[in-house]
Amino acid sequence: MRRLALCFAPFLLAGCAMLSSQPSAPSGPTPDDNLNAVLWTRTSMEHDLIYREVYHQAAQQLAKALADPSWDALSTQDRHNNFTDLPPAVVLDIDETVLDNSPYEAKLARDHGQYSSATWADWVREQKAKALPGALAFARYAAAHGVQVIYLSNRAQDLDKPTLANLKADGFPVSGDDAFLGLGTSVSGCTQHGTSKHCRRVEVGRHYRVLVQVGDQMGDFLQLRGTPAARKAELKPYLDWFGQRWFVLPNPTYGDWESAAFGGDYSLTPAQRRAAKLKALRYP
Repeated sequence: MRRLALCFAPFLLAGCAMLSSQPSAPSGPTPDDNLNAVLWTRTSMEHDLIYREVYHQAAQQLAKALADPSWDALSTQDRHNNFTDLPPAVVLDIDETVLDNSPYEAKLARDHGQYSSATWADWVREQKAKALPGALAFARYAAAHGVQVIYLSNRAQDLDKPTLANLKADGFPVSGDDAFLGLGTSVSGCTQHGTSKHCRRVEVGRHYRVLVQVGDQMGDFLQLRGTPAARKAELKPYLDWFGQRWFVLPNPTYGDWESAAFGGDYSLTPAQRRAAKLKALRYP
């Protein structure tokens, strides 16, 4: 009787061909571009080991920098003054650099949600982000050696209270009015462009000799502008600084690298963004 379901009869061939050409309805959950990235961040041993490795190397370089009065980790973009007599500081990004926001990303993945400034602010106000591996030890090491720890973040400046409370609850050293420099911080004599950290680094440089910078995005170290070729040329003089003065941590969940694939156009649907990402892949 099962043979009756097969299209062997000549008069059924045309109908079967029509049926077989119909696209099948998608089954299972909607594809999530961020699922594997969040899974790796939340569960892999490699993630934690990389963070420990980077911060261990940063601490070793910090010891060298303290002994070398000519050492400075600000680019010529950001350093506009003599620094040799200034007190030392380290500049740390916050999100995915010292605090782990993967629970927020995991909730979005679970609920098929997307980032929004409202849900992000709610997460920040919960003050539940935990220290990333190696970050707390490095920050404490710096503070113990008389180095000011400055958290330069693109969290909005009006989220300063929950951010500082979260850092303190996790045991991070927080001291001084310039401990947290968030997005929206006003810097005299410097015009803010978008989310660039340039002006805030200039402000730090006015008061400190910066020994080490740690972040997860290129914008944490340098303001890169123009075409991809121009950006590479702007970065080239500083390539030897990575692993010496600048330390980059992995963040596969978000960043300029992702939005660049679809031209930063967030009006596109997730499917349209995914198509643009596929087009941007480098094939052999």
